[in-house]
Amino acid sequence: MSQPLTAHDLWPLVLKLPHDERVRLAKLALKAAASDDAAAYRAAPPDVAEFGSNEESLAWEAEGWDEFSAKG
Repeated sequence: MSQPLTAHDLWPLVLKLPHDERVRLAKLALKAAASDDAAAYRAAPPDVAEFGSNEESLAWEAEGWDEFSAKG
């Protein structure tokens, strides 16, 4: 079985492409990567709490910051 190509293997060919074709190739690659992400999220959607926030974790104490205030 032959070894799969890598991005490193393709780089010399990419360098031979004109600018507009490089841009087109980049767009196609991004589109392919985005569709892979969508398939992954369909297979295992994020948990309900994955993107939730805990308000207490956002709280912070203001004490002790006086030493960092600008001297006027």
